[in-house]
Amino acid sequence: MTTPEQHRRDQHFMHLAIDQAKLGIRTPGGAEVGCILVKHGTVAASGFNEAALHSDPTAHAEIVTIRRLCAERKTLSLAGCTLYCTLQPCAMCTAASLWSGISRIVYGAGRADVHPLYFAERLQNTEDLIADAYRNDIEMVSGILRDECAQFYLTPRDPAPPDPDPAHDPTVQP
Repeated sequence: MTTPEQHRRDQHFMHLAIDQAKLGIRTPGGAEVGCILVKHGTVAASGFNEAALHSDPTAHAEIVTIRRLCAERKTLSLAGCTLYCTLQPCAMCTAASLWSGISRIVYGAGRADVHPLYFAERLQNTEDLIADAYRNDIEMVSGILRDECAQFYLTPRDPAPPDPDPAHDPTVQP
């Protein structure tokens, strides 16, 4: 159970993740998902989605931030860290959180708050993926500053624009 003090800290750090989302929007090739990693009450790393910036489909905000902190600390373990993200992590980012040993995942907008184009329907939900990995030691907190985070994304009712993301295309057989 999250205490009122922890909830206030989560809101504070989510505001910093929102700042990263805003920076991503202002950065050519950046995108609107912001993320920070916190350890011992201090921001250890931050990032935003850089997929288009680096022509790298794996450069989601969470992956960028995890890579940054692991490289800086020359480690594979981020045990004791909390990941804050403006959007619920996708399956790839959830798996990276599992592999790196992140202890808590806190996110703002979830699948139900945004257009389905942000999540390939065939991919697992964050909570389901963690449960399937038998990781009951990872704390999941959703909906922190949900409305402020959701403002960056299309709503479930918005018409979908053409999707340039090849991950959402059906696989074409040669």
